[in-house]
Amino acid sequence: MTGGRTRVWRPPWPLDVAATLSPHRRGGHDPAYRVTPDGAVWRASFTPDGPGTLRVLARAGEVEATAWGPGADWLLDGLPELLGSADEPGGLRPVHPVVAECLARGEGMRIGRTRRVFEALVPAVLEQKVVSIEAWRAWGYLLRRFGEPAPGAPGMRVPPPPAVWARIPSWEWHRAGAEAVRARTVMNAARVAAQLERDPSERRLRSLPGIGVWTAAEIRQRAAGDPDAVSVGDYNLPGLVGWALAGRKVDDAGMLALLEPYAGHRYRVTRLLELSGRRPPRRGPRMSVRDYRSF
Repeated sequence: MTGGRTRVWRPPWPLDVAATLSPHRRGGHDPAYRVTPDGAVWRASFTPDGPGTLRVLARAGEVEATAWGPGADWLLDGLPELLGSADEPGGLRPVHPVVAECLARGEGMRIGRTRRVFEALVPAVLEQKVVSIEAWRAWGYLLRRFGEPAPGAPGMRVPPPPAVWARIPSWEWHRAGAEAVRARTVMNAARVAAQLERDPSERRLRSLPGIGVWTAAEIRQRAAGDPDAVSVGDYNLPGLVGWALAGRKVDDAGMLALLEPYAGHRYRVTRLLELSGRRPPRRGPRMSVRDYRSF
């Protein structure tokens, strides 16, 4: 692919590009995210300057980034922040051997920030109280229906700007499989998107109808790079944390108690545990996939 603008950045610490960027991927068929066989990560975004596509490839101690579209310069300027230049993982002091082990293995994982609050909000809302495959299906449908082609990346789509989300008709939400509550939450947030970009605090996010502690944390993790934003209310996370740190499944309160020694880095710890592949044994039924398109 030619015609893009390029930047080479040399991070002063070990960096695992794939692990750092993977939270921004919404399923294996995300139209706004792609990983190519050469290991490059591609992201499409609607920046303050317009649509843009960013390709990030790690090469022997340096990162080569190429960007296309009106938002290319904005994306390249934000490359270090996206890859965790503002992150400060050195304050994490493991008190559990498993956390020390995960930290050693995942030292290249950083918590970066996209600086695009509304783009993190939409998929987080779509993922509320449903299985991931259901939310990813809705995200993919809506981007292919209302997102524009990603510059320099055939087959990819740019997430629509807030004004477009605010005008999506009810029947298109239904076709996507998103019921009225989630659709209304996104559309209401779209109308105050400019304020959210200026103030992505948990207080501001949770002032919006339909945005609770879980959704606010999911947004802040990605858009603001908050290393302490715990996804309280997650279906699987308490079990993962409890099993890894205490050898048993726990509820949200138990999870927060186990994470208390890591205040300031609680999201970092949960992310490291997720990347380690440790999972409690599955017992009992999984959440079922619902299809609101048939309702």
